[in-house]
Amino acid sequence: MARTIGTITTYDGDEHPYVRGHRVRIVAVMKGAAAPDFDPDRDGAILRDDDEIERAGGVTAADRIEVQPWVEREQRWSFVTSDARAVDLACFRHLSKNP
Repeated sequence: MARTIGTITTYDGDEHPYVRGHRVRIVAVMKGAAAPDFDPDRDGAILRDDDEIERAGGVTAADRIEVQPWVEREQRWSFVTSDARAVDLACFRHLSKNP
């Protein structure tokens, strides 16, 4: 099983310009959250454990990933998170239809 939670990667998308090109750490997967009809209140919508992610079919292009950016000047992970599209993270770029 591949580890997802805790993975450190780079954000390459446009939705969150303040973290573009920066290191981020994955803290959760929001299954199907990239879909316009996503219901964040349904059971299993937010997964914070690698076993749960695997049982749910792993990460797909339809998911959003909750990430923490690295705060370089303070040498720590931010307590603020962003909900990046999976395909906007370097480690999941291969899921994109246009890699």
